[in-house]
Amino acid sequence: MVARAYTVAFDGIEAQIVEVQCAVAPGLPAFSVVGLPDKAVSEARDRLRAALAAMGVALPSKRITVNLSPADLPKVGSHFDLPIAVALLAALEVIPRDMAEGVVALGELSLDGRLVPVIGALPAAMAAAEADRALLCPRACGAEAAWVGATQVLAAPDLASVVRHFTGQAPLAPAEPGEVQPDAPTLDLAEVKGQERAKRALEIAAAGRHHLLLVGEPGSGKSMLAARIPGLLPPLSPTEALETSMIHSLAGLLDEGGISRQRPFRDPHHTASVAAIVGGGRGAGPGEISLAHNGVLFMDEFPEFPRQVLDTLRQPIETGEVVIARANAHTRYPCRFLLVAAANPCKCGYLADPSRACARVPQCGEDYLGRISGPLMDRFDLRVEVPPVAFRDLDLPASGESSATVAARVATARARQTARFEAHPRVRVNAEAEGALLDEIATPDADGRALLLRAAERFRLTARGYHRVLRVARTIADLDGAQQVARPHVAEAVGFRLAVGDS
Repeated sequence: MVARAYTVAFDGIEAQIVEVQCAVAPGLPAFSVVGLPDKAVSEARDRLRAALAAMGVALPSKRITVNLSPADLPKVGSHFDLPIAVALLAALEVIPRDMAEGVVALGELSLDGRLVPVIGALPAAMAAAEADRALLCPRACGAEAAWVGATQVLAAPDLASVVRHFTGQAPLAPAEPGEVQPDAPTLDLAEVKGQERAKRALEIAAAGRHHLLLVGEPGSGKSMLAARIPGLLPPLSPTEALETSMIHSLAGLLDEGGISRQRPFRDPHHTASVAAIVGGGRGAGPGEISLAHNGVLFMDEFPEFPRQVLDTLRQPIETGEVVIARANAHTRYPCRFLLVAAANPCKCGYLADPSRACARVPQCGEDYLGRISGPLMDRFDLRVEVPPVAFRDLDLPASGESSATVAARVATARARQTARFEAHPRVRVNAEAEGALLDEIATPDADGRALLLRAAERFRLTARGYHRVLRVARTIADLDGAQQVARPHVAEAVGFRLAVGDS
């Protein structure tokens, strides 16, 4: 008779239920695992044999066959160790078969029988809840998985504890959710001296999730400004926190099962590969754009990134998701992020300073910023020149609004957007509005419309650029508390659109 247990295989942030079938039959002694296992899954038999020996359980001299169904779905990862062990113990009648079938299990076995933590416990718990089963996992994963309150989470320290639980000798207590991680201390916007226009752009970008490009000489404060954006953003909503944490769970970034309400801030180096930024590699894992989901992706030295990396950003920016195509599968990850890019005006960095610029002005700047393709540049809603701060201003005391003051305005604007899009669950911020919905919420008054049409003709805005100006104007109106987009809102939006080059 075949014994069964259940586990999951990951496809992006989705966890697909996998049935683990185990048959112990007469024949030459053998232990085989079939069903498209990768190397880590195939090696489970050796880890399992050593773990059972440590418990004093010897495998019978029979033919043991483990099938992972559906057999045409690739199985990747060491988390298949525990479900294979549960199915085998049920086949050997060490534990009741009906109880083995009532859980979704994942975990890696060490040679002495301890359960080693694995990635993906949070999406696995979601899949277990949908299948109306409990989740069995290593103790270190219990606090993370327990955030899914719709299912019971059983966290065991070792395989012996699993056996005692199933046999009724020492039932496992349900795991408790981990702590909500405290917000990391954020840098204050009041510490930035000068740069009032750039600060205003940060506020608009944070309020409507509009992509921002900062261009300025080395040392003018571009990175310093970008580092203060997390302090302006509202905390993650419960839904957003769960979405983001599921991706971080697959990447192994959750700290001791704690879920943070602070929006992620990712700042990859400009030598990062396409797979590191977009996703891919072994197991088609999430990239930086997905790890920044619901948060900020800061790309410093933007033109220094490889051209192929930059151009791969174009489609995810528009769709809010990335599809990693492989020969045998297509993996999807969400990636709704706020892109903040920083760049020098030219290769030498001093295009506007005749005393320090190189002899190739202005060709130096045209060649350097020309590495950013026109279609990608068109996706930046806000483009700001960041001039260097005078030395005499550096000695002045800190002035200007604090991050808390600006964050309060941003939170109010976000609340207006949440109420506005309540009937449109797929739209959360103004940057995501399009089509008839955008016309409904962002159509300016007569003066504003006339100004926008003149700007579109004068600067040859693309259709994408035209609609992005409307979205930014709607966000500026939200910050002002205005019901309708007016001429001043359109004028400011157009000014930010054309600050660095033309569309």
